[in-house]
Amino acid sequence: MEARAVGKYIRISPQKARLVADVVRGMGVDEAINTLRFMPKKGAGIIQKVLESAVANATQDETTDVDNLYIKKIMIDGGPSLKRIRPRAMGRATSIIKRTSHITVIVDEN
Repeated sequence: MEARAVGKYIRISPQKARLVADVVRGMGVDEAINTLRFMPKKGAGIIQKVLESAVANATQDETTDVDNLYIKKIMIDGGPSLKRIRPRAMGRATSIIKRTSHITVIVDEN
């Protein structure tokens, strides 16, 4: 039985979050949480939270064994971008794009 969790509008760029997601994709849940805990990236803590939420959703079904769960699919999609303006020299302005992500984690049993 697969379970999923979605984190929406997370303030990290999808490119940076995908670097972390590629490391843990396909791992067992215990190994992935342990890897994320000691990874020195901002996205590691965010993905760990969404992964733990997916595991909690899987435990709602009493037939699911938590020890046999693995990450079946992890997707990082782009969310809406916040557009800001930064003043520059000689009266000009440049745009700053603050990107957001939608993180989806699907766990399943072996």
